[in-house]
Amino acid sequence: MPEKTKTEDAGPLASDQGRTVIADQVVAKIAGIAAREVDGIHQLGGSGSRTVGALRERIPGSRTNYGQGVSVEVGERQAAVDLDVVAEYGIAIADLAAGVRRNVVDAVERMTGLEVTEVNITVHDVRLDDPDAEPEGDPRVE
Repeated sequence: MPEKTKTEDAGPLASDQGRTVIADQVVAKIAGIAAREVDGIHQLGGSGSRTVGALRERIPGSRTNYGQGVSVEVGERQAAVDLDVVAEYGIAIADLAAGVRRNVVDAVERMTGLEVTEVNITVHDVRLDDPDAEPEGDPRVE
């Protein structure tokens, strides 16, 4: 069996002509976009980052922060992703999480060549269609 060269051990981002390094923010942006593509995701981020993001988006000329609610660890061959999400009400959270994981892993691995070792998801809130709607039925107390 032939021995592996140093380049083969470094993974698909290294060759005899050089190495490719992918910044954490690139992987975070890819993961954020991939997570937002899944039906049932209302928004990414915890309450603090969502508040800051909403303020930032009101500034003329500002851009959407696709890495909001995403943190990553990127090594030479692998990446791990942590997502903070707000789900739509009525969506099965286990199914939503499976779909998000599948979409994030596929996008990151396809676009970067990195192996995604894990995608951890924290659901911070559930968004109702109309948050000001009165509950249905008779009130329990007067």
